[in-house]
Amino acid sequence: MEPFKTHTGIAAFLNRVNIDTDAIIPKQFLKKIEKAGFGKHLFHEWRYLDYEGTQENPDFILNKEPYRKATVLVARDNFGCGSSREHAPWALGDFGFKIIIAPSFADIFYNNCVKNGILLVRLKSKEVEEVFTFVENNKGAVISAHLPDQTVTAGKKTYSFSIDAFNKECLLKGLDGIGWSLQFEDKILAYENNIKTLYPWLMRT
Repeated sequence: MEPFKTHTGIAAFLNRVNIDTDAIIPKQFLKKIEKAGFGKHLFHEWRYLDYEGTQENPDFILNKEPYRKATVLVARDNFGCGSSREHAPWALGDFGFKIIIAPSFADIFYNNCVKNGILLVRLKSKEVEEVFTFVENNKGAVISAHLPDQTVTAGKKTYSFSIDAFNKECLLKGLDGIGWSLQFEDKILAYENNIKTLYPWLMRT
């Protein structure tokens, strides 16, 4: 996972509330265990007119230029609700999204995104409305995020957002749960070796 410090990219918007993980990545595409390759199925039922995904829906924003290259997504309340599938952030990340801005996110989805290097920015509903207006009125508008300062900039306005200190550090260092644990590998090994000495009977097979 790459460290996240700053990012600037084209912003796309989805003017819908309660977008669930089945809409983000439908269940029929959850057969792979690797993270790559899910981007082509992102928002499948909205992006395509047919089940096979061969006919694009021309009205869906991610099928329009310049939003095919969007890396910032602006959404409404309760984004990422529904099942806990980690494939949802896999699909968003594989498509290219680095930042998602919304008034609120489902908790499990939020944590899954952090573990996959995607920055989720919670702003007040009024602030998200301002960002929506900016993106809608300026085709190809870009939004910037600066994680160290916890700010996002859309046009001439800069907004502050809150983030848990642990999640912030993981994003800044590019660490998921395993990566975080491996920082303490020497201490873990020392503990295990000490246990073998103090309680050898635990190691008997």
